[in-house]
Amino acid sequence: MTDNRPGEPAADEQNARGGGIPSVTIAYIAESAGVSIPTVSKVLNGRSGVSDQTRARVEELINRHGYRRPSGSRNNIVELVFRELENMWAVEIIRGVEQVARKNRVGVMVSEFGLHDTPAMSIDDTVGRRPRCVLSVAQLSPSEREKLKAKGIPYVVYDPIDELPDGVPFVGATNWRGGQAATRHLLQLGHRRIAMISGPDHTFCRARVAGYLSALAEADVPADPGLLVRTLLTREDGCAAAHELLSRPDRPTAIFTANDLQALGVYQAARDLGLSIPGDLSVVGYDDLPVVAWVDPPLTTVHQPLTEMAVAATELALAIGRGESVPQVGLEIATTLTVRESTAPPRAGTRQ
Repeated sequence: MTDNRPGEPAADEQNARGGGIPSVTIAYIAESAGVSIPTVSKVLNGRSGVSDQTRARVEELINRHGYRRPSGSRNNIVELVFRELENMWAVEIIRGVEQVARKNRVGVMVSEFGLHDTPAMSIDDTVGRRPRCVLSVAQLSPSEREKLKAKGIPYVVYDPIDELPDGVPFVGATNWRGGQAATRHLLQLGHRRIAMISGPDHTFCRARVAGYLSALAEADVPADPGLLVRTLLTREDGCAAAHELLSRPDRPTAIFTANDLQALGVYQAARDLGLSIPGDLSVVGYDDLPVVAWVDPPLTTVHQPLTEMAVAATELALAIGRGESVPQVGLEIATTLTVRESTAPPRAGTRQ
């Protein structure tokens, strides 16, 4: 019985050495090493479950005989695809992917497809490289998913921005609960005019808004449509939205943002308007990027477990690639609230 995955040639397919020397097969390597064919396959594909002594013996025979896997087999890499690499949380994702890759003896390649219709690279480049699996941050289009599926290359979508068809593997976070926890925290401090700066009409932004609205309803606080602003997920846009909110006569006493970059923009707007944080304004972000623990004051934020999500997504992609039965193809990792110094009860006398 062989240990081939879908899309790979039969394990006993011969590998020509050239020069008229008889071909060497994976079966010959296994017989010479005194191990099974699946064990040699594990060594060739960098998989666990082989002792160091056996792995060294098999690798020595592979090198001695010049055995190379047939050209149709997949390369021993995980390809991590970003739409853009400028986001600060990319490092946290890469850290999680590399952690699993080292454990499984596979390499990591980072690609950037680019946005819109002018990508630096495309899914065709990825298919041509034949990675063991693909981990896509944000989204894969239907045509991209079909091309990977046609070549037997497993994939997992990391933190999808839109709804995915049933059966598409993904790893996300509990965005609704994150929005609810952030708003509950502000309500418990005594705030009632709580604004939210949200992002584009993506699934995770809608979920965070829904959590915000749910917490307000739970506390019998009417939701003011004027306190919900939608803009881009950047520091500059967060600053512009906060300027408008904080310039009102009945300005909010607290602002919850859809990500930490927007929250840093709120900090800038508060400084511009001479408002102190948290004396005049409490601020809660979302993501818990490492930098927000060092701003003044340190930011209270919803911790999105970016590294843990990357670990789970990579393990899921590799398991699918090995043909293993996985209990579920869609995972959501729990968020938690990290309370720091940017939130406090509203100043006495503030109109609520």
